[in-house]
Amino acid sequence: MIVQIRLDKPHAHFTNLDVISGRVLLRVPNTTNVSAIVVKLEGESRTRLLAPTRPDRPNQARPVLEVHKILYKTQAVWPSQNLQDPALQPKSYTINAGHYEYPFQFKLPFNNACVTANSLATNLNFSGLAMEVAKTPTHHVKQTLPPSLNGFPGEAEIRYYVKVTVNRPQFFKENPRAWSNFTFLPIEPPRPPRADGEAYARRQHQFLDMSGDTGKRKQSFFDGMRKKDQATTPTTPVSPGASAPPRFTVDARLPNPAILTCNEEIPLRILVKSLSERTKNVYLQSLQIELIGYTKVRAHEVHRTESNSWIINTMSNMAIPLGAPTDPVGTEVSINPEYWSGKTLPNTVAPSFETCNISRSYELEIRVGLGYGTYEHGRDQLTVLPLRLPVKVFSGIKPPAALLQAMASGDGKLQPGLAPASLQPEPGPVMPYTPVDPPPFSNNQFPPQQGVPYQPPPMAAGFEDAPPSYEDAVAQDIPPINGYRGEYQPPPFPEGEPRFSGDEKRRP
Repeated sequence: MIVQIRLDKPHAHFTNLDVISGRVLLRVPNTTNVSAIVVKLEGESRTRLLAPTRPDRPNQARPVLEVHKILYKTQAVWPSQNLQDPALQPKSYTINAGHYEYPFQFKLPFNNACVTANSLATNLNFSGLAMEVAKTPTHHVKQTLPPSLNGFPGEAEIRYYVKVTVNRPQFFKENPRAWSNFTFLPIEPPRPPRADGEAYARRQHQFLDMSGDTGKRKQSFFDGMRKKDQATTPTTPVSPGASAPPRFTVDARLPNPAILTCNEEIPLRILVKSLSERTKNVYLQSLQIELIGYTKVRAHEVHRTESNSWIINTMSNMAIPLGAPTDPVGTEVSINPEYWSGKTLPNTVAPSFETCNISRSYELEIRVGLGYGTYEHGRDQLTVLPLRLPVKVFSGIKPPAALLQAMASGDGKLQPGLAPASLQPEPGPVMPYTPVDPPPFSNNQFPPQQGVPYQPPPMAAGFEDAPPSYEDAVAQDIPPINGYRGEYQPPPFPEGEPRFSGDEKRRP
């Protein structure tokens, strides 16, 4: 018996409210017995860290594994709904040889719904010949579903997939399974209103007063000991206004609040301001813009922070004069934005998020290299000023207006997310709801199956569909988003690098 999953993929990645659909393809070479065919939509957040060594075991680091089933939905595609009669309880039915197709579909929810007790298959992990068992997690975070995440082999991973299982009644026969992974990128939270002013980082630098110097560097060892005498007795007369060493400030500014968007340009402004009179030019010699991501990984009591970086743009040996020596004190010169315009965030950048055992935050670092006096190498005064701004990264997939209106009408006021990836409104009247299973397909949606008998599917051991959250309840009738989605391609694992140890054996 061979079973496959074929997904209908209208998009490169899926997001909240999308309907993920496809078909289960079953090829039965010989007559066999089958209890049920169940399709599952699953999302996992897995972390594995090494705990500190103990005095009694100084040479053995104990691995700690934490697994969260952040998404779990099931759908029985066989047998059909009209034959799922409690009075019918046969253990199995016989399927004749042939080819069969069963359509399925799921609607992706907004928020994660962690299962409190994971199954044994989820908790087990194999590292070589050693078996590791994950303890039941006790810390859960109610947030928007996090994006697909990898790039930390054997340490942290968030993945989504559709799995089909053909349940067979014989204990000694393996249940055929198939799965299909897909990439998930969440809808961004409602953007807060634009605040007054700008978010900024500022650095100040004072150059040496070389107005009486010829431009050549001193070669004598004792020149450094005569700085005081040289400062009190300049070789050439200078104007009183130019006696103060030249000082400058460099500002990096972003709209307030500081939000960057995946696949879009950075709305950055860089200003250089003169704080004193000067007699020479100041030059822009280098510029580098880098996005730094911090991934906080937690496995029960063990914590670790990993960092990634993406170079947005880097330039050197620019020799671009900024203003002129005749400019009055306090003049601000804006660095031409063409140096970083057209440079979008790479499609491997995940939006800021927080889930039960993994979170991601960002900083934007701008390194501005300034030269004073001349741009010739060896004769200039060159300094590099680093500026860092904490930022949030949004996916760029805007929540539909119908959802925002429905949420706002619930309590008369809608507050943008309480956390980087939250769509939770302020407390208000609770919307009553009852757990709703995905609607089953009717008989006329299934192809003829040569009179094959059916049996009600067994309950999935250890799992139940979680009740819908507030956003999921109000979004049940809202169609999928038909608009801008951008691109998102999580970085692949390096060739030869393992995922989680034994992951290929454990398979979902």
